[in-house]
Amino acid sequence: MKITLVHGQNHKGSSYTIGRMLAEKFDGADIEEFFLPRDLEHFCLGCYSCIEDESRCPFYAEKKKILDSVTGADLLIFTTPTYCMHASAGMKSFLDLAFTYWMVHRPRREMFSKKAVIISTASGAGTGSAIKDIKDSLFWWGVPYIRKMGYAVHAMNWETVAPAQKEKIGKDVDRMAKKISGSNVHVGIKTKACFSAMRLMQSKDMGSSPKEKEYWQENGWLGKGRPWK
Repeated sequence: MKITLVHGQNHKGSSYTIGRMLAEKFDGADIEEFFLPRDLEHFCLGCYSCIEDESRCPFYAEKKKILDSVTGADLLIFTTPTYCMHASAGMKSFLDLAFTYWMVHRPRREMFSKKAVIISTASGAGTGSAIKDIKDSLFWWGVPYIRKMGYAVHAMNWETVAPAQKEKIGKDVDRMAKKISGSNVHVGIKTKACFSAMRLMQSKDMGSSPKEKEYWQENGWLGKGRPWK
């Protein structure tokens, strides 16, 4: 199994620790991880260069390293602390820079067979909305299997998390690893419906660029082909 972890922070705090705990439950897994903003310290400029040619993105080389790993992984683990009730700026910036992966643009066939887990911690409230920031993008990437783990740890770092809560989190991680190992991936009706709507849009030349329609045609998706088949 290949696992890619994308951390929405540079430091190794509670969210990072839980993500690593989960990844290490899979014996023999090939684990690759990235830290934001260390590994991608740019914000999307809104230049739309990527709509015509993704390699024209000013930050293409840096984001390609992460996205290549994401595309090649079996399991994706995204971790983020909760900042002001949402995901970190580094995580949001990465997701913005990957917007061409959305079904409305150039979805990747590989995404429709992946499993993903989103992990967020907070001193208090907000993990739900932080997780949703990431979940929205993963859904529109086509990822069919998405699980969530959010914890109000009432601490500023993992070392000061209460022992009882650490024990509970450890048990949750064990259960999550077993669920992932024992589950199959099935593309749901909502994903299929959204894909069909985007397919219709592309077929009627309502996409962002003729280049996108060419991409859909090359993949056979304007005909009977589908990325999950």
